[in-house]
Amino acid sequence: MHNKIRFWSHLSAQAFIFFTAIFFLLPLGIANDNSQDVKEKNQDSAVKFRGFGTLGIARSSSDQASFIRDASQPQGISNGNWSARIDSILGGQVNWQLTNEVMLVGQAVSRLRYNKKRTPELTWAYARWEAMPDTSIRIGRLGADFMMLADSRLVGYASLTARPPADFFGPLFFHHFDGVDASITKPAAGGLARFKIFAGKTQEKTVDGQNIWDISGSQVNGVVADYWQGPWQLRLNFAQVKFSNSLDVSPLPDLLNSAGSILGLPSAFAAADALETKNTTSRFYSLGVVYDSSGLQAQGMANCIHHEAGLLQNSCAGYALVGYRQGAFTPYVGLSAWKSTARGKITGLPAVAPFDSVNFAFGSAMNLSHADQHTLTVGARWDVKPNVAFKIQWDAIRGNSQSVFPVRDEQAGWNGKTNVFSVVSDFVF
Repeated sequence: MHNKIRFWSHLSAQAFIFFTAIFFLLPLGIANDNSQDVKEKNQDSAVKFRGFGTLGIARSSSDQASFIRDASQPQGISNGNWSARIDSILGGQVNWQLTNEVMLVGQAVSRLRYNKKRTPELTWAYARWEAMPDTSIRIGRLGADFMMLADSRLVGYASLTARPPADFFGPLFFHHFDGVDASITKPAAGGLARFKIFAGKTQEKTVDGQNIWDISGSQVNGVVADYWQGPWQLRLNFAQVKFSNSLDVSPLPDLLNSAGSILGLPSAFAAADALETKNTTSRFYSLGVVYDSSGLQAQGMANCIHHEAGLLQNSCAGYALVGYRQGAFTPYVGLSAWKSTARGKITGLPAVAPFDSVNFAFGSAMNLSHADQHTLTVGARWDVKPNVAFKIQWDAIRGNSQSVFPVRDEQAGWNGKTNVFSVVSDFVF
């Protein structure tokens, strides 16, 4: 009885905060929509400020694992309790048109980070030079454009759904890098084609289970090819990252090397090497297509990720999403899937004490990045004002019990299945 009282008290408090915030946002949307003087002043100014955010609550039906929106989040939602943890985001951006050819851009975002805090993070900070009408160069802190829509996935208002499909964007645990990119755009076959290259280094930390993984200084580079024609956009991506540091799985590598020395087993040494991620490269390949015309919105994307490190399982993912706008309402439905391939590596150690515990630990470590699930998504978006949208969404996640990478804090009874219900309000100003 007391647990029920605490649950409803907790839910009521979060719901009160959520809907109170929405109440105060509606006047903001109305004011921004009707305040023509402010708009004209902002258009004439060389310095422009923009903001965006998401106020969202969600619940996962499973009490055996916590649902997360991507692998950068250290904790998720579970136990059927409503929480604003995973989806609530607040960001601000400043654009300064320094000259006709040069613009300075800065963006800061508050979201759930690797250390379970929401300390604002500088996500963009770059100078853009329009060298020619069809050529631009950016230098500074840039969005990690590893997949289509990846660099804008924190701006909920830009997304049809409550959050970007977790099966597709889930393994992408970094959001920005420090470096440079250059792009050129040309007419082609009745449309526009753009080619972009980028390179730099990450300055982020992420988390795997309870361990913080410092990937600062990891080298990134890649190429992007876009094509627009009418309502269609097509994108091909290739990107790679060479990790600067290892994921901490100690003391397992030392145990394997010691056992290999004692028994003279090369397979134990090879198993220890497979756990090393420092100086290994992960490569991301993706294809995406978007259609938007006459109320019909459709997206289809696929990616494959290949890791040199044996500790990280190679995976492929994809999704299809369709929505149809009728006035201010857009119902939508989507299907996504994410599957990785087990490495099949063994230690070669005998299945007797004390080596059996080392074998078990190695098997568990090699399974940390396993994913095998698909998700049916059904939802609706209501554009209340030109800068405010409400969304409700149901995600039916169906996987196997070994699919542990897409979740946190999985328990022995985890069967890979859960239902996630979401209510969010996205806004821009």
